[in-house]
Amino acid sequence: MQLNKCKILVTGADGFIGSHLVEELVRRGHDVRAFVLYNSFNSWGWLDQSDPEVKKSLDVFPGDIRDPYGVKQAMKGCDVVLHLAALIAIPYSYHSPDTYIDTNVKGTLNIVQAARELGVAKVVHTSTSEVYGTARFVPITEEHPLQGQSPYSASKIGADQIAMSFYSSFGTPVSIIRPFNTYGPRQSARAVIPTIITQIARGERVLKLGAIHPTRDFNYVADTVEGFIAVAESDKSVGEVINIGSNYEISIGDTVRMIADVMGVDVEIETDDVRLRPEKSEVERLWADNSKAADLLGWKPKYAGLDGLKRGLSETAEWFCNPDNLRNYKSDIYNI
Repeated sequence: MQLNKCKILVTGADGFIGSHLVEELVRRGHDVRAFVLYNSFNSWGWLDQSDPEVKKSLDVFPGDIRDPYGVKQAMKGCDVVLHLAALIAIPYSYHSPDTYIDTNVKGTLNIVQAARELGVAKVVHTSTSEVYGTARFVPITEEHPLQGQSPYSASKIGADQIAMSFYSSFGTPVSIIRPFNTYGPRQSARAVIPTIITQIARGERVLKLGAIHPTRDFNYVADTVEGFIAVAESDKSVGEVINIGSNYEISIGDTVRMIADVMGVDVEIETDDVRLRPEKSEVERLWADNSKAADLLGWKPKYAGLDGLKRGLSETAEWFCNPDNLRNYKSDIYNI
């Protein structure tokens, strides 16, 4: 599929990954409509900080992914939909699971239903590595069992199944991209890497963290964005679930030490009980098999392995240490 001939809708365009994706699409000369969450401040989220040339090129649609009428209006005239809008904070899903069903499951239903009715040429639905739960085997392929170990992951499993059911039932051209642990500039401090970096940047040397023994497969945001574009462009991706990950496993504890090294400080770790997940809900191990993405899409991470992770962490820390960026974060408050 040639995206330069398409009108592209990005939902969740105001968020971390969505804003990076929108900017890259615009830089490539694509026609983009950015679906942002309606609010009385007329805020476009992270897109407010985009280059003026990017903002000038955008068609911004404020709305709510939970509203089927608004979703359908946003999708009119669009050929491709990159659906990223979701609630993603795991601790908040323990607190308010109902809103995760409304946003993640019902929101996805609104997307694929409108896509079916409007004859949209391609829907790329965003999944998450959390749907796999604790790895039963590694590296994790797309055939790994799905395990809803938190209300968040359960809602994303439901959303994935809704999306794929429309492909199976109605031939709706759906692809599912399954990013592993994306990190980079603009990420919420509810995620572990910004939690570590913002505490260090504000002068803390005793870091408050949850469990540090679980392992993750961290994927730099630029690589994740390239994955979205590769899935959107590939006709072979229709009806497929595709992992986007670095194929490199590292523990949270080792990640802390790497960040401290990159930032040139010595730190200690203090376990903060409020940050611990319930025992059976903690995902102990994630490690992506990204061979399908390489074979089907020709996608490979540019920030792969130990050296790639160090480079990505360095770029991320540099962004967060800019006072203009750091002031957006409240590192002294635990953000669920």
